[in-house]
Amino acid sequence: MDLFEKKQKSAQKFSVNWQQPLATRMRPQSLDEFVGQEHLVGEGKLLRRMIETKKIGSIILYGPPSSGKTTLAHVISQETDADFVQLNAVLDGIKELRETVKIAEQKLRFQQKQTILFVDEIHRWNKAQQDALLPHIESGVIRLIGATTENPFYALINPLLSRCQLFELLPLLEENVLSMLKRCLLDEQRGLGGQQITVADDAMKHFSAYASGDVRNALNALEMAVQTSTKHDEGTITISLDVAKECIQRRTIRFDKSGDEHYHMASALIKSMRGSDADAALYWMVALIESGEDPDFIFRRFFIFASEDIGLAEPYALTLVHSAQESFNRCGMPEGWYFLTHCCLHLSLAPKSNSTKAVFEVIKHINEHGIADVPNYLKDKTANAKAARYLGTENASADYKYPHAYPNNWVEQDYLPVELKGKTFYDAGATGREKMIADRLAQIREGNKNS
Repeated sequence: MDLFEKKQKSAQKFSVNWQQPLATRMRPQSLDEFVGQEHLVGEGKLLRRMIETKKIGSIILYGPPSSGKTTLAHVISQETDADFVQLNAVLDGIKELRETVKIAEQKLRFQQKQTILFVDEIHRWNKAQQDALLPHIESGVIRLIGATTENPFYALINPLLSRCQLFELLPLLEENVLSMLKRCLLDEQRGLGGQQITVADDAMKHFSAYASGDVRNALNALEMAVQTSTKHDEGTITISLDVAKECIQRRTIRFDKSGDEHYHMASALIKSMRGSDADAALYWMVALIESGEDPDFIFRRFFIFASEDIGLAEPYALTLVHSAQESFNRCGMPEGWYFLTHCCLHLSLAPKSNSTKAVFEVIKHINEHGIADVPNYLKDKTANAKAARYLGTENASADYKYPHAYPNNWVEQDYLPVELKGKTFYDAGATGREKMIADRLAQIREGNKNS
C-alpha cells in the first residue's frame, strides 16, 4: 500500500496538462531540473542545503523578472513536501492571508504538514499588509517565500526583513536558456521529445540569445515555430534560422520604469556624461529609450546636468537642451534621435564645472544661522525715504554707490550682511568660459579685499 501511494504521488507530481503552454509544462519540478543560480542552489550552497535537509525558514527571493523566483519557490515546496499556497500581492490582501493562515493552522495541527506561503510581488503590499505576516511567521504556522523584483531594503519593512533570509537571483545566462531548450526537445513526458523535431544549431543559438535570459520567452518561440511549421512527408519538422527569426524577432529587454534597473541606467548615463565619455553616454541613453523610457525623462536629466555639471563653463548648454527638446516635440521619432544625440554628445564633451553647487552652501548657512539684516544702503530707496521722513533722519540710501556711475561699471562696495563681510560661497571653475568669469571674480574680490 505504501509503495502504491508513493507511485501515485509521483505520478500526480508530474501529471501533464497538454493544454498548457510548453513553458508551463516544462517548469522545473526538482532541484535537478532547475537551471542557473548556481551561487544559490549549486552543490554545497546554503539554499541547496536548506532544501535538501528540509530546514526551510522564511525567505525573500529578489532579482530581475524571469530569473526563476516563482519556479524556485515551486521547487522548494516539491522538495520539502510542504503544502504550497500562492498569493499575488496585486490581487490578494489581508483577507486572503487570514484564510490561508486558518487552513495552514488546521493542516499543521491535524496533519503535521507545513505550509509554504508564496507571495509574488510582495513589494506591492503596503506596510499594514506586510505587518500582518509577522505573527504567523514567528509562530511557525507558515513559512514565507516572498518574491520581488525590487530592492528589498527599500521595498520591504525592516521587521519583515529581520525575520527572513534574503537570496538574490541573477539574470539567467544564454547557456541556461539553451540548456532548457535542449531538455525540452528530449523530454517525451512534458516537452517535445515525442515528436521528430530537428532544430538547426544557429536557430537554437538565436532562440537562446534573443530571449535575453527569459526561458519562458524562448520556449514560447520554440513552440510557435513547431506549431506553425509544416511536417515533411516522413513526419519530421525542421526549424531553421529563418523560422527562428520569425518567431522571436527582437531581443527581450528587462526594464521596469519604477525599478532599480531604471535608476541604474539613468545613473550610468549621467556619470558617463560627467566623465566626458560620449560613447558610453550614447549607449546608456539608447538603452533607456529602447527599454521604453519616456524621452521627456531623458531631457529632464539633460536639463539638470546642463546646470549641475556644466554650468558656467558652457552656459549655452542649457539653451541647447531647451532647443533640442522643442525640436523633439515638433518632429517626434525617429527623427527625434538626432535631437537626443545632439544633446547627449554636446553635454558629454562640453567643459565641466559644478560651481552652481554654491547655492547649497548658502542654503546650509542660512539654515544654520538664519537670515541676517539687509545693510541700510541696500534697502529699498522708497522705503528708506519714508523711514527717514518719519524719523527725521538722513535717507540711508544716500550711502549706496551706483556701479554704472563709476569706470568699468564697478565700484568697491559690500553687498553681504555686515557680519558676513569677506565671506565667499561661489568657487569659480577654471575651464571653458568660466575661466574668464574666474579671472574677473578674482579682480573683484581683490578690489574688495583692499578697500
